[in-house]
Amino acid sequence: MHKVLIPTKLDKFAADMLTQKGYNVVLDATTALEEQVARDSDAEVLIVRSEKVTKEIIDALPQLKLVVRAGAGYNTIDTKYARKRNVDVMNTPGANSNAVAEEVIALILAAFRHLLPADASTRAGNWEKSKFMGHELTGKTIGILGLGHIGQLVVKRLAGFEVKVLGYDPMISPTRAEEIGAELCSVERIFAEADCITLHIPENEETRGMIDRKLFSAMKPGAMLVNCARAGIINEEDLRAVKAEKKIIYCNDVYPKDAAGPKTVADVADIMMPHLGANTFEANFNAAKRAAEQTIAYFEQGVTNCVVNKALPDGLDAGYQKLAYVLAALTKAYLGDSNPTRIETSFYGKLADYAKYLVPPVVAAIASDFAVEQGPKEAEQFLADGGVELVNRMVDNNKNYGEAMTIDLFVGSGSTIFKASARGTITEGQPMVSRLDEFDKLYFDPTGHHLFVEYADEPGVIGKIAGILGEKNINIVDIRAPQNLKTGRSLSVITTNVEVPEMLVDKIREAVNAEKAFSFSYQG
Repeated sequence: MHKVLIPTKLDKFAADMLTQKGYNVVLDATTALEEQVARDSDAEVLIVRSEKVTKEIIDALPQLKLVVRAGAGYNTIDTKYARKRNVDVMNTPGANSNAVAEEVIALILAAFRHLLPADASTRAGNWEKSKFMGHELTGKTIGILGLGHIGQLVVKRLAGFEVKVLGYDPMISPTRAEEIGAELCSVERIFAEADCITLHIPENEETRGMIDRKLFSAMKPGAMLVNCARAGIINEEDLRAVKAEKKIIYCNDVYPKDAAGPKTVADVADIMMPHLGANTFEANFNAAKRAAEQTIAYFEQGVTNCVVNKALPDGLDAGYQKLAYVLAALTKAYLGDSNPTRIETSFYGKLADYAKYLVPPVVAAIASDFAVEQGPKEAEQFLADGGVELVNRMVDNNKNYGEAMTIDLFVGSGSTIFKASARGTITEGQPMVSRLDEFDKLYFDPTGHHLFVEYADEPGVIGKIAGILGEKNINIVDIRAPQNLKTGRSLSVITTNVEVPEMLVDKIREAVNAEKAFSFSYQG
């Protein structure tokens, strides 16, 4: 009999369903998690919502086999440590999506029509109709950052308001975006043109603080920003500095910690909710049902489709997953901001046997809301949902590439398709990039900070770049500068001691008339 600990306010359906199947279920929504794991240390399954499952919690449950997050986001769970302890971590993607999407619409309407202050004023005996002159949602331009489950449902729920939808998502193809009713564009355009912007992106190293002063300053006067995603993606100080000048309306439902007490965002939020996004009876029931069903399928049928921290298959070195990640990330950086519409892969030598396990890191490299630890089926479904074609090519091992791989990304459609490619392998335990697009014999370790500059081949260019870096006390660690004799172009890959800031990249691009210039960092 498997023991299941549910230390959270989850619909009783989950406990009932598991109990009927013979599981020993402990449902306790009031006692602190630390106390519960000490009391029920023999639990094999932990089903949580927003509770933090730390290294200490995992260690306190020596028989733990499975953690189920009754919801989509699992940033509160130490998935890497769980993997070390051979504990699988699952989520229930989509269970809460509609609840969050509807909350976004509710917040937009409440803010546009001043519902909360008007209610308080009227209850106080006042009659201030002119004070609460509002706006209509119909006909507005709505910007959505993140077109996953929730973002796509927001588009669907907005359909009756006849709005124009601008969307940003690095993994949605233009064709797929058009199918769901959104026009793909840059983050900058969304902030410049939208009357209302809603955020549906994860918080990670790439997105933390990305909504900054530059974007706030670009917003239309009186525009609205809704954050039902994660607190850390917004730079609060930058919002505070610009809000009054731009008359930004800010609606917020997320915080660094879900707990009582003062909130730092209180002075800049026009509407604040206590993280109610998934707080509906329907969403709670859906998450509970999914969590119970997945737990039963896991133990009785070995189903692991929703495990987000899958282990590597026997025989595959984890370094090759890192290599697949870095090759895809580098290729994406070389192409720029365009979303890929097609991915082609070639895996040489013994890697061909593990091709499907090398797809998840490729997807994770080009989509911030997909985790490297997720499985092959999830990666393929993620690409299919975004309208991105995946092709694993047959290879000719007579080329003697050894255990190497090539990742090609395609963007555009019809007669305007652009492609970039990267090849690499593992050398002395480290990833090594041997080719980037048409620049062969590159042979560089992608670990660290790098500046890539592509330009018409002529004397003195590297010296100019080195001079500009030197002016800012940026030290050059290594230089690779292969030529493409057919096109007369060179690519300088300059490894530096620190990351080269974007403003300096722009200066270098202009100084050497570069076709491409970008910084790239990878810490392995």
